[in-house]
Order: sequence, then structure tokens, then C-alpha cells
Amino acid sequence: MSEVFRRYGAPLGLMILLLTGIWVVAMVVLPYFVMVEYSFHPNLPGPEIGGPKDIYTLDNYASLFRGIDILAWDFPDDFRVFLRTIWGSAVVTAVCLVVCYPVAFYLAKVATPDRVGFLLLLLVVPFWINEILRTFSWYIILAFNGPLNAVLLALGLLDKPVRWLSGSGGVLIGMTYAFLLFMMFPLYNALQTLDRNQIEAARDLGAPGWRIHWRIVIPHAKPGIAVGCIMVFVLAASSYVVPALLGSPGTRWFTETIYQWFFEGQNWPRGSAYAFVLLGLCVAFILAMMRIFRVGLTDIAK
Repeated sequence: MSEVFRRYGAPLGLMILLLTGIWVVAMVVLPYFVMVEYSFHPNLPGPEIGGPKDIYTLDNYASLFRGIDILAWDFPDDFRVFLRTIWGSAVVTAVCLVVCYPVAFYLAKVATPDRVGFLLLLLVVPFWINEILRTFSWYIILAFNGPLNAVLLALGLLDKPVRWLSGSGGVLIGMTYAFLLFMMFPLYNALQTLDRNQIEAARDLGAPGWRIHWRIVIPHAKPGIAVGCIMVFVLAASSYVVPALLGSPGTRWFTETIYQWFFEGQNWPRGSAYAFVLLGLCVAFILAMMRIFRVGLTDIAK
């Protein structure tokens, strides 16, 4: 705050802070408060809202977990979708990390500056296109008679075409592609600050490549890994477009369930409760990543 006043002066700095505060309250805080209020009320017809039946209740939250039988491994449909979302988001996060780590290391410590600029441009250019159009392109690629099956059949890797869009495969592929850059740039930024002399010293001392990465590179890149994992998981868990276009009825995402309760079921209280369950999942994942990688908010913000 003091930096804002020092750079822009008291009048302009105060105006910037005031406008920022108004925007945060109007666009973030108030809508969340409204949803919180909805989530603790039963779904009632308009004339009964505010009447004796309109009481505070936890039933909307409990409905997600009602009917769970751990011993019989039987779960209600909405909870199955919730578990599928957790699993799918974790898989997308892991795949993005595995794919992006070697690329980020190459860009940060191996490639020449000219090549870095060219390769970063190649990574960024496809994302100039709208997300819906990029997802539709994957719909075409993964179609039963699409280019992917045609190439795999021509190479003899498949005996018959695969229905990529009938299970979770299409959703996971589309999400991995959609959120790659959110893993790439935090990793690249973290690895850029690594002193190359540390790597050279380890090589001179006879350390193999895998040990250099395990003992030097990865510990230094922990903040970038944490930020990348947080961003990819949160975006994947809250994604709606990709699972809606590339998924099937048997691979619904939790965001689709929330949408159905809001607009198809006209049950805003339950939709609000489910939205806050998803928010709680994302917050829990953020805290877990900070604990696992032993980083704080200051490390993540660098």
C-alpha cells in the first residue's frame, strides 16, 4: 500500500485503492455472500420464500454425501462425479508437470536466447485462439473417424478405431492441452533464477543427471512446481467447457452437476452448496501443495 502512495502520490493512490476495493467487494465478496446465503436455505417456491418453511439448514451440503456406503463401495451419483473430478484434476496436474518440467528446464538452462524466444512464441500462439474453438478442434481430432484414429490405423498401432470421446480420455487430453501453459510458465520462471554454476559444479563432482535434478534443480523449482500444480488443479476442477464438449454422459464433471442444479433443476440452494464444496476442495489442495513443497505465500508470489 505504501508503495502505491509513493509511486502515484496520495490522491491518485487513494483513488486506485478505492476503485480496487469497490471492484473486489462488488464482483467477488458480495456474490459469494449471496451464494452462501442461498446454500443454507431449502429450495422453496417463490411465495414460500421468507415464510415459516424458509429456515437455515445444512441439508444442501449433506445431500452430496447422503447414501454413501463405504463397505459396499456404493456412492450416490453426485458424489461419484465429485470423486471423478478430484481424480481427473489430479491426473491432469501430474501429466502437465511431467510434460512441462523437461521443456521448462530446456528453455531456462539449455536453449540459446534466440531459440527461447522462438519456442515460447510457438507455445503461446495456439492460445491466442478462443478456448471453445481450441476444444472443438480436439473434438474433431478425437472423433471416431477423426485424424488421430486415421494416423494410428495407418501406422498399424490400432486394429480398429477407438472411441476417444466415450470415456474420460478425451476430457483428460483436452484439459492437459488447455492448461499446459499454466504449468509451464511458473516452472520456467523458477528455473530461470537457478545459478547455472550449481549445475556445473555438481557435474564436475561426478553427480549423474538424475541426481542433479533431484538434489539441485527440483528443490530450487519448488515454488514454481507448487504454483503450477495449484493453477492447473484449480482450473481443471472448475472447468466446464472442456468436459461439456469432450465428455460423455458417463464422464460428467462436477461443474456440470453444479450447472444442472442451477439451471436445469432450478435448485439454486443446492447448486450454491455444491459450488462451495468445490471451492473447499480447491482451498484444501492449495494448502496441501504449500505443505508438501514447504512453501509459503511469499515463496509462491515470487
